[in-house]
Amino acid sequence: MNLVHDLHNLMGGFGVALSPMNFLYCLIGASLGTMVGVLPGLGPVTTIAMLLPLTFKMPAVSSFIMLSGIYYGAHHAGSTTAIMLNMPGEPTSVVVCFDGHPMARQGRAGAALSIAALGSFFAGCVAVIVIALFSPLLAQVALDFRAPEYTSMVILALLAAAVLTEGSLINSIAMVTFGLLLGTVGTDVNSGRERFTFGLSNIASGIDFVAIAVGLFAIAEIVSRLRHAARKQSASADGAHHAAPKFRSLFPTRRDFAMSWKPILRGTALGSAFGILPGTGPLVSSFASYSLERQIAKDPSRFGKGAIEGVAGPESANNSAALTHFIPMLTLGIPAGAAMALMLGALTIQGISPGPMVMTEHPDLFWGVVASMLIGNVMLLVLNLPMIGVWIKLLTIPYRFLYPCILVFCCIGVYSISNSPADVVMTAAFGVFGYVMLELGCRPAPLILGFILGPILEANLRTALVVSRGNPMIFVQSPISLGFLLVAAALLVAYATSGLRRREPRVANSMEHDPYSNAKDLS
Repeated sequence: MNLVHDLHNLMGGFGVALSPMNFLYCLIGASLGTMVGVLPGLGPVTTIAMLLPLTFKMPAVSSFIMLSGIYYGAHHAGSTTAIMLNMPGEPTSVVVCFDGHPMARQGRAGAALSIAALGSFFAGCVAVIVIALFSPLLAQVALDFRAPEYTSMVILALLAAAVLTEGSLINSIAMVTFGLLLGTVGTDVNSGRERFTFGLSNIASGIDFVAIAVGLFAIAEIVSRLRHAARKQSASADGAHHAAPKFRSLFPTRRDFAMSWKPILRGTALGSAFGILPGTGPLVSSFASYSLERQIAKDPSRFGKGAIEGVAGPESANNSAALTHFIPMLTLGIPAGAAMALMLGALTIQGISPGPMVMTEHPDLFWGVVASMLIGNVMLLVLNLPMIGVWIKLLTIPYRFLYPCILVFCCIGVYSISNSPADVVMTAAFGVFGYVMLELGCRPAPLILGFILGPILEANLRTALVVSRGNPMIFVQSPISLGFLLVAAALLVAYATSGLRRREPRVANSMEHDPYSNAKDLS
């Protein structure tokens, strides 16, 4: 009965997604996502942060459909330049370089691009089905959550993000803590007193999410990448010898299909499972899929030399994980990564509180977005293969022209929200802070997660302690709350005893700073 009900809702979602306006925004999102996925330095997080000010005056459903299209479109398209130029447009596509580019050098770029596109399409469709089937179940369970359960769940999410994010654990926990502190700035709802405002009226109602998001993810990333712009010429020169394949050469052989369909299935399953957990998104899923395929292969020595399984599995895991990130964000209000934190902020800008009630209070939003993902996957399949030459041509745009336009666009967008120059100054300040943190090896993702989840943690912690009259044992009396805390403790023990972080994500982290470095050397 529930399945029939979900299918009925999904059909209603197609009615929302296929309306002329929403269909246009889906096309815009998929096209922009494809473009930023191809261009190194313009990932989905940076682009979503740039466009957040524009969504303030857009319809909620249309804006979220567009931002979602940018997000999964970038993950879908990042493999194009990874295969053709050995230069991943999106950091999570770095794994595809290992075998995709050797295939291109062997004259088999068409097969690699086709398998990557088909694997992405299949994984995306399966992930959407997983969202449609499991989100209502998870939301139904979440309706039984009370303040103690939400408090423990937020603690688990923050700790998992700190433990599983690339880089030092101490740095990640410090960034989470600083994000929690930033979330407390403003007027206390209970007492009505201002906290940490230092007499500044502009932040009496709290720090503007758009200012901190644009500063940390757009301006800081752009300034950081300017340090590596000189390497672009050598990378472009290396890729200039690789012409875009003709459409007729894009069809893989039967042997390619026979060797790819199982890795696609395994990668899709891995990505769908990993994507739900904070910090274990597309990057970790891609490396896990690559490691799995290499371990079970009859001849592991083929990997790194053009094994098509090394393209099919990781690319499928990448895209399925990217989409299943939506499940905890929409049903629990818990973002599973930096991009989902920005999407959560986009919803709060529209006055919508993500959580278990979003499917009942805003069914047009939830099911419209889910349906638009299936439509967007078809659009991406059409966009990526025939237009490979066009996307690679975009790599010739001089960065000295691209970056100033982006910075001006960011400033105009931030200013347009409340017509306040102070917001632009605050954005610039967070940009400087974010750049310094990047140079020190601190990633902004844990900070933004702490900033988003801080008010939720504070509100539920206070409520739980009021109900229990200050007795902290309330957090271990509930089986669900106790379970979350035990999982959080297990993460810390696993990190301390076995070095939970792998070497590959750290390498990918350096790749994120320098997208022009030779990805082949990382294998």
